[in-house]
Amino acid sequence: MNKENQSKIIELVRQTKPLIFQEMTHEKVTEKGAADYVTNVDVAVQKYLKEALGNEFPDIALIAEEKENLGMDPDKSYWILDPIDGTTNLIRDYHLSAVSLGLYENGEITFGVVYNPFTEELFYGAKGEGAYLNGAPIQVSDQPEFKDAVVSFGSSPYEKNRAKELFPIFYNIFMNCADFRRTGSAALDICYVACGRQHAYLEQNLKPWDYSGASIILREAGGTITDWGNKELPYLANSDILACVPQFRKILLKLINV
Repeated sequence: MNKENQSKIIELVRQTKPLIFQEMTHEKVTEKGAADYVTNVDVAVQKYLKEALGNEFPDIALIAEEKENLGMDPDKSYWILDPIDGTTNLIRDYHLSAVSLGLYENGEITFGVVYNPFTEELFYGAKGEGAYLNGAPIQVSDQPEFKDAVVSFGSSPYEKNRAKELFPIFYNIFMNCADFRRTGSAALDICYVACGRQHAYLEQNLKPWDYSGASIILREAGGTITDWGNKELPYLANSDILACVPQFRKILLKLINV
């Protein structure tokens, strides 16, 4: 994707801010499942970007959180969209929510944008072209010691039956690193690893729109992202995510697979 089209996409994502703030003035919340919500904000942002991207790039279909996911073909190109990653945060006025968009081509993500309208931070990355925060290049941390690492995690709140299995793993990591973070947005957590604020992020059973857009940003910033078995991500299917700086990958794989 050329620079001109990249700029178009970035601008389309930025243009969701007034829509988000407008829709929040009459917020309506629907519970899809346990601790899993959708709001009129999610729906409005998805509708806007589906139409805008369709007008600019009519040959690329959309995969998105709110029921746009039938007939996925790994040989085709797709936009993978989470209109609001961190919906619970949005409902609670927590200001850690993001619009996340990735371009899937030839079995991989080649371009991604993650935008937090509350902080005006826009992360983006393109294959072979680096990663950026508000236009400035970003790079993962070169922190040498895992004991000084800050690790973020997702607690799988939609599947609390996983807690007895997951929390001992989190305990093992916590006892070996400096501290934990829990933001409630997978896309932002992965981007925070990309820009050096955190050193790792892990969560199980994330959907494609949770991780796709941010994955290319992290990779272009020098980080690594795979599943918990150190295998490549599927992008069109759910996956357990381990996103981290390269120097801590072996340590984390050992701690999560004890």
